[in-house]
Amino acid sequence: MPLSVESESVLEVKNLVKHFPLRSFGFGKQNGVVHAVDRVSFNISAGQTFSIVGESGCGKSTIGRTIMRLYPPSSGEVLFKGENIFTLPRKSLAAIRPKMQMIFQDPYASMDPRMTAGELVAEAVEKHGIVPPKQLWDYVITVMKDCGLSEKQAERFPHEFSGGQRQRICIARALALQPELIVCDEPVSALDVSIQAQIINLLRTLQQERGIAYLFISHDLAVVKHVSDNVAVMYLGEIVEQADKRTLYTLPIHPYTKALLKAVPMLRPGAALNPLVLSGEVPSAEHPPPGCRFHTRCPECMDLCTRESPKPQVLSLNHWVACHQYNEPSQKLIS
Repeated sequence: MPLSVESESVLEVKNLVKHFPLRSFGFGKQNGVVHAVDRVSFNISAGQTFSIVGESGCGKSTIGRTIMRLYPPSSGEVLFKGENIFTLPRKSLAAIRPKMQMIFQDPYASMDPRMTAGELVAEAVEKHGIVPPKQLWDYVITVMKDCGLSEKQAERFPHEFSGGQRQRICIARALALQPELIVCDEPVSALDVSIQAQIINLLRTLQQERGIAYLFISHDLAVVKHVSDNVAVMYLGEIVEQADKRTLYTLPIHPYTKALLKAVPMLRPGAALNPLVLSGEVPSAEHPPPGCRFHTRCPECMDLCTRESPKPQVLSLNHWVACHQYNEPSQKLIS
């Protein structure tokens, strides 16, 4: 159930499902599936940041990689400016590839160590013919400067840069193709806190200047709070709550959302930290529990939760939750 949007969506995800087959050794017979992503839907408008947050293994990175067609989907649709990228022929997909870019968690792993920073940025620009060949290098230097890198650094190799500088190179590589959507997969989680702030500020500045839409994937609610317009909370392959940032942080509804927010350190002097401790472990994605997938750890679990999967309930214009506590009309918060 996507949030309502005021402008036309750059990206619209409809009931996206991604299951990974489990195969036995030897004959390779399939003996199960991993339910990585189940029935996920959301919209992202131009110039907006939609964040997906959740614990490691919940499926949030799988969403990003499936949207970029690094993984084939099991079912569902992903519409980029109205076109379903899963059904586009190869030539048509290649034409919109520059408009959809991705920034990965580990910048060094996505770089060829034999290429200079300038060559890394120029490679895709040249392939897609973004600028005439005579203007290529000047264009590359301009983009690198926009990302906080100097012309001298264009001649250096990846191993000569710090982690934050490498991530700036990755941002420059994406930015150089003039994208309308960038999938940011844990882009600051491997960086020091002070460097995280610099990269986040850079992403926000580029968004304001160029109107880029971000799908921001993170496990860190403190980071998400600073970058997001809308936020989806994900648990074991499913989105359990979705709202605009202000609503989610001031009026969390789902017990899992409440637990995540309780775990965020409070930086105000004298503020008490009262984390809501969840019992048990995250169930296996190979055998998700029946009913609500969160019921095995939920402090507010009811008998119904163990038997039936909750349907999304709209609480307000930009807020919905999948929880049996809000199934009755009288419990909705619509004003």
